[in-house]
Amino acid sequence: MFRKIGDWFRNFMLGRYGSDKLNVFLLIASIVLMLLGSILGRWFGWASILSLLCYVPLIWCIFRMYSRNIEARRRENAAFLNFFSHLKDREHRYFRCPRCRQTVRVPRGRGKINIRCPKCGERFIKKS
Repeated sequence: MFRKIGDWFRNFMLGRYGSDKLNVFLLIASIVLMLLGSILGRWFGWASILSLLCYVPLIWCIFRMYSRNIEARRRENAAFLNFFSHLKDREHRYFRCPRCRQTVRVPRGRGKINIRCPKCGERFIKKS
C-alpha cells in the first residue's frame, strides 16, 4: 500500500521543481510569522494580522514547489542566494561600474582605491 502511494507521489512530482533554499526560507518565515501572531495576539489586537500574513510565504512556497516552470524557479533561487552571499561576505565590498553596471568585488579595508571594471575597463575611485 505504501509503495503505491510512493509511486503515485513520485509520478506526481515528475517535471515539478521541488524544494530549494528559498523554499526553506519561506517556510521558516511563515512559521516565525505564525508564532509571532499567536504570541503577540494575546496582548495586541493588531497582531492577528501577522497570523493572516503568515499564509503569504507559505502559499508562495507551495506554489514554487509544485511549479513546472523550472527555469524561472532556478532564477528566483539564484537571485535569493546571490543577495544573501553579499550579506555574508565580510572580506569584500561590492560596487557597480558607473558605465556598464557590472558588479565589481574589491577587498575591504584598503582605503580609497582605484577600481577598474573587468568588463568595460572603466576606472573609478571608491572607499573600500
